[in-house]
Amino acid sequence: MSLTAALTTATRSLDIFSLGIQVAGHNIANASTPGYVREELTTTTNPPYQWGNLVLGTGATVSSIRQQLDDYLEQRIRTANTDYAAANQRYDAYLQLQTMLGELGDQDLSTRLNQFLESIQNVVNQPDDAALRTQVIQRGGQLATDALQLHQRIEELRATSSDNIRSLVEEANTLIRSIAQLNPQIARLEANGLAPNEAGSLRIQRLNALQRLSEIIPLRVQENSSGSVDLFTGSDYLLLGGSYQLLETVVEPNEAGEAQLNVQLSRTHSLLGAGGGELGGLIEGRDAVLGGFLNQLDQLIGSVIFEFNKLHSSGEGLRGYTSVTGAYAVADTTAALNAAGLEFMPGHGSFLLKVRNQSTGAIEVSNLAIDLDGIGADTSLEDLRAALDAIDRVTAEITADGRLKLTADGGYELRFGNDTSGVLAALGINTFFTGTNSGNIAVNPLLRQDQRYLATGRGGGPADNANAIALAAFLDNPVAALGGLSLEDFHTALIGSVAQSAAAEEALTSGFERFRDALNTQREQRSGVSLDEEAVRIMQLQRNYQAAARIVATIDELLNTLLNV
Repeated sequence: MSLTAALTTATRSLDIFSLGIQVAGHNIANASTPGYVREELTTTTNPPYQWGNLVLGTGATVSSIRQQLDDYLEQRIRTANTDYAAANQRYDAYLQLQTMLGELGDQDLSTRLNQFLESIQNVVNQPDDAALRTQVIQRGGQLATDALQLHQRIEELRATSSDNIRSLVEEANTLIRSIAQLNPQIARLEANGLAPNEAGSLRIQRLNALQRLSEIIPLRVQENSSGSVDLFTGSDYLLLGGSYQLLETVVEPNEAGEAQLNVQLSRTHSLLGAGGGELGGLIEGRDAVLGGFLNQLDQLIGSVIFEFNKLHSSGEGLRGYTSVTGAYAVADTTAALNAAGLEFMPGHGSFLLKVRNQSTGAIEVSNLAIDLDGIGADTSLEDLRAALDAIDRVTAEITADGRLKLTADGGYELRFGNDTSGVLAALGINTFFTGTNSGNIAVNPLLRQDQRYLATGRGGGPADNANAIALAAFLDNPVAALGGLSLEDFHTALIGSVAQSAAAEEALTSGFERFRDALNTQREQRSGVSLDEEAVRIMQLQRNYQAAARIVATIDELLNTLLNV
């Protein structure tokens, strides 16, 4: 090898060792930078050349300066981010729900139910006591108010979730745009023959963006040979080459026909739904956790309304009605009552209508059959109106909005009894509650105006408590709409299921968190900066640099000697 070739090889070595020291120093300087990935200088041998019969080497050259990442591990971390973020959002929804229910406090729904029952039991002993009757109505109002407030607070939480969904969509779109802009910059820097570590800071920006994006939505990353990455979520692309699509919010009707915010992709229009990540967890928390509980709460309160009203409408108060209009309307007055669009379904049976002379106390009783057995012509609201209107001293009509109205002649009043069909409760006549669920439950305005309409008896006079006894036991009666459970059992199961589901979600969240942390520990071991290792590497490179410098100095001395010969 000539002295010139040796000098070239030694000089190239100086450049390599100097660059290695720079890389190690850069690692040390960024050891505490969040998301920083250790860079490593790799070298390869230069092609040899032949000199006579000799094959001589030409030293080493820089192959690359690359971040030390395991692509498989990175994808596992992104998947773990997605799973943990989704579970954590669901768990947060359960925590908010538990706090709202406040089952350990004294203002929760179960307390109100017990207070309501207690007031009815007090009336059983003194059914004609005006103060006790008023207390029943007040306690019923408190129960209705608490149910309404619980419904409203859950709806507010769901609205907040929708606001958070919008914010996450905006953040995800910002990240997608950022990655799309970084892709060509990284590819251009690494393709121009510049030192690859010049793109390192851009790669770190992109890596951090990918990590955050994987927390928001499920994300699969595929890196190309150019250094750019393609992004996929589920079976859809987010970023493919130079083309990308964003997330967008859409308002669509849910199963109940209510307008609901969802998220879809801007080009393929695929709905993301509860697919994972913070976004999926928020949607699932809003719809399955909060929305699922709200559906069950509506089912509970709806059953409370109907079951209590069925008993109440079969009884009598201390006064009758001179005129009464049903609280619930039918959509089709000629259709069978159980297919006419009523919220609560009546059944096959009958009820009594009592026309009482207010002066003499004489009572005329009529038995109204409700034919809903599915055989022949079933009873419609128009049929019922006609049958009621045919009774002496009673005028029956259907209002413009499809409600039944009954009016007694002057000097007479109407009372009801023994409704085995539930039609009075279904139509909202002689009822205690109005409304259909937790979002609109209220006490009948007639009772709030006059406690004498509270149906505590069944025709036995002011001291009659027969109906009050039945009302006091309504929570314990099996309800077909609740699968045969009593209202008490259904309520207990509902609250218990929230606690059990929250505990299960907490365990799942903790498991996902531990798994994610374990993967991040592996990543730190591979991609993190060890100050000790980098310090030793710098010392080695410095020694190598000094050795190469000596070779240069020695060659310089030899060249000087040759020149002086």
